[in-house]
Amino acid sequence: MQLPIYQADAFTSELFKGNPAAYVPLTRWLDDRLLQQIAAENNLAETAFTVPAGNGFELRWFTPGEEVPLCGHATLVTAHLLWTELGFIDDEIHFFTRSGELIVRRNSEQLALDFPAQNIQPVGLGKEYTDALGAEPRSAMEVAGSNDQLLVAFDSAEVIANLAPDMRAVASLPYKGVICTAPGEGFDCDFVSRFFAPAIGIDEDPVTGSAHTYLMPFWADKLDKTALKAKQISPRGGELDCELQGDRVIMRGKAVTYLRGQITL
Repeated sequence: MQLPIYQADAFTSELFKGNPAAYVPLTRWLDDRLLQQIAAENNLAETAFTVPAGNGFELRWFTPGEEVPLCGHATLVTAHLLWTELGFIDDEIHFFTRSGELIVRRNSEQLALDFPAQNIQPVGLGKEYTDALGAEPRSAMEVAGSNDQLLVAFDSAEVIANLAPDMRAVASLPYKGVICTAPGEGFDCDFVSRFFAPAIGIDEDPVTGSAHTYLMPFWADKLDKTALKAKQISPRGGELDCELQGDRVIMRGKAVTYLRGQITL
C-alpha cells in the first residue's frame, strides 16, 4: 500500500519557521495502531489524517505518542494542502472532529481557523510548578472540569522567553500540556506564549493553535478587547491574528509547503 504524505509549516510565511505538521489524506480509516505508528515515524508534533465525509472531511490528529482531541496548526496545514495540492476549490472547508465541527476559511492573504473557545477557571499551584518551569507564575487557569491543559501567566514576556523548564518535572505534572504566557510588551504584540507537552512526546511545540482557544478568553478579559495579536516565542516562532467572537476563537495565519512524498506500507 502507498499513501500520499505532505508536510508544511503553519503560522508563518517563511519556510523553516512556524510549526511543521504532516498530512496524510485517506479514502477510508486505517487501523488506529497504524495511524499512531505513522505519526511516531514522522516524529513531528502532529500528523493529521482525513477521510472525506459529507460536505467536508473527518479529521484526526496524532502526536508521536497519542491521538489528541484538538490541534490548530495541523488543521491549518491540512486546509492549506487541500487547497494548494489536492484541488479543493471552495473557500470554506468543514472538518468533523472529536472537538466538534471546525471550519477553515481562506482569503487572498490568510487562512482563518474557527475553533471553540475554552471555558477556563482559576486554579492554585504548588511549589512543584515553579520548580518544574524554573520561574514563579502569577496565576493559572485550567479548562473547567479538566486537567488536560494548564495556562500559566507570568509577569513579563522576558520571563517567557527565558524559560528553561525541567522537562521530566513538567511531564510529571497532572496536565498533558502547559501553556506559559505574559503580556507582549517589547515583542510588538498583545501577548506572548510558549507551550510545553513532554507528557505526550512534545517537549516544546513551536506554534500551538489549540492553546489560543485558552489564551484568547484569558487575554480578552484582561485587556478588554476581542481582537488581539499573538506571538508564540519558541525558537522557531510564529504569529497569529486572533479574534474572540462569542464562544468561538478565530485564528488567522499562513502556511508554507515543505514536502511532498509517499509512504510505502
